[in-house]
Order: sequence, then structure tokens, then C-alpha cells
Amino acid sequence: MTTFEIVKRLCEERKISINDLEKSLGYSKNTLYRLKTQIPGSDKLATIADYFDVSTDYLLGRTDKKRYYDLTEKDEQDIQKELQKMLDGLSTSGHAAFDGRTIDELSEEELEDRELLKASLESSIRLAKRVAKQKFTPKKYRK
Repeated sequence: MTTFEIVKRLCEERKISINDLEKSLGYSKNTLYRLKTQIPGSDKLATIADYFDVSTDYLLGRTDKKRYYDLTEKDEQDIQKELQKMLDGLSTSGHAAFDGRTIDELSEEELEDRELLKASLESSIRLAKRVAKQKFTPKKYRK
């Protein structure tokens, strides 16, 4: 995928046109269309990357990760393990208010509550992991 195609897709995600992006960045008309055949200079590449909050490597098609702090497949696996540990801890400690009953014995309302709790915990773990990656990733790895 070319840099132009990546920029075009990012524009579509933001619901703006290539011409609108050129105006926002202060570029002359058709500047970004030249990305179809030319590799952009580092200054243009950095400006576009900053505008979309993505890495320059992503714009060049070198990686599928838009940002250095995006979660990887391993991060997702770790989140699921941590979530399962939390849910197991809740059910064995009696704090989940299901009184030691199995899932088959729970009412519809209790099952919905359990799913809402699970979704909330998963969302919290995911957010905490992203924030930690943003805060604690050394600058030399932030590309």
C-alpha cells in the first residue's frame, strides 16, 4: 500500500477530503496526490503523521500499528488473562454476590450484571495498559 493510499484511508476515517487535508496543513493543491509517485520529505511526513496522530512508519507502510502505544496481540492475551484472574477471584471470594451458584443457576438479570461487570473490567484493564504504554515507553522506541 502506498503512502497516498494510507493517507487517503486516514482521510476517509476522519470524513475529510484530500483537498481539505491539504488546506489544513497549508499545502498547495495536489501536493498530497504526488505521494502516489514520490516519497515525501521527512518534514511533510512528520506533519501528516502529527495531524493524524500516527507514526511515520505507519504512513510509509512499514507497520500496521498506527501508534507506538497501540495494543499488540500479546497485550490482548495479557488482558484476557488478567480479566480471567479477576473474575475467578471475585467468584471464589464471594464478592460477586452470586452465593457460590453456578452460571446455570443464575437468573437473566444476574447474568446481565455479570456480563456488564466483565465488560467494565476489560475496558478498564485495556485503558490502563494503553496509558502505561504511553507513559512508560522510552522515547527511543516511540516511532
